[in-house]
Amino acid sequence: MTETTEQKFVQMTPEGKEYLGTIEIAPEVITVIAGIATNEVEGIAGTRGNFAAGVVERLGKKVHGKGIKTEINNDGLFIDVYCLVKYGSSVPTVAREVQSQIRQAIENMTSLTPKEVNVHITGVQFDTVEGKA
Repeated sequence: MTETTEQKFVQMTPEGKEYLGTIEIAPEVITVIAGIATNEVEGIAGTRGNFAAGVVERLGKKVHGKGIKTEINNDGLFIDVYCLVKYGSSVPTVAREVQSQIRQAIENMTSLTPKEVNVHITGVQFDTVEGKA
């Protein structure tokens, strides 16, 4: 028994005489954009991922969508970010900057405006000194 799953795409259709066809953006693209924007914010130590993402990163491949959940429905685009903050950083300031960076990156690259960008701080990353126990 084979099951087919249809991948949902965000469709953008310009109106008027400039219409040349449909533009579709896969949700994974939005996830990657949000992940890169998050990791560029000063004060972010990393994003929370799952076991598979951790294994892939240990093998040397960067997983940009780790810790990002995107939901696209009739109400709009919703993004949830699960991240770690560096010790000593202001949590509210870093969280607001993450929201701003993600919104700006998605608007610039896709012309979509997220309805919500929710930031979930899952922990604090302390500096570790190697060689000391």
